[in-house]
Parts: sequence; structure tokens; C-alpha cells
Amino acid sequence: MNKLTFPNACQMMRWHFHPLGFEASMDAPRSMVARLFDRATGETLLAIAGIPCATLMHAADVERIIEAVEAELDAFEPSCNLRAVG
Repeated sequence: MNKLTFPNACQMMRWHFHPLGFEASMDAPRSMVARLFDRATGETLLAIAGIPCATLMHAADVERIIEAVEAELDAFEPSCNLRAVG
């Protein structure tokens, strides 16, 4: 089975989240910090620390990270919509 290096996995995640900006860095040997941001303003939309990862990952591992980031993003959308209404 092919494995992706951490930089290649991050590139896959950048492509997935485009047009939003995505950046990630390892914050410990087995975890990372991910940030989604508005490319036009640089404003951080979401930052998540402590996401389990490795320096070499299977595509399924990258998919799980993407799903976790999307779930966090979805969790914030209803509160943003409520503020816009109120």
C-alpha cells in the first residue's frame, strides 16, 4: 500500500478545501494543528489542534482528517447563521 508523506497529505487537504486556504503543521510526533482561512483576508475560520496524524499516512488517514475538519466546520455554521439572523 502506498503511503503519503506529511507534506503530500497536506497538499491533498489544500486541494480538497480550495477555495478556502488550508495549512497544517505537526505540533507533536503524532498530532497536527490544522487551520482553514479566508484566502482574501487571511482571517482564520477554524483552527484545530491535536488531530492525530503521522509523518507517513495512508489515503484513508487523510480522508479521516478531512472528515474531522469538515465536521468541526459544520458545527460552527449554525451559530454563525444565528448571529446573522439576530
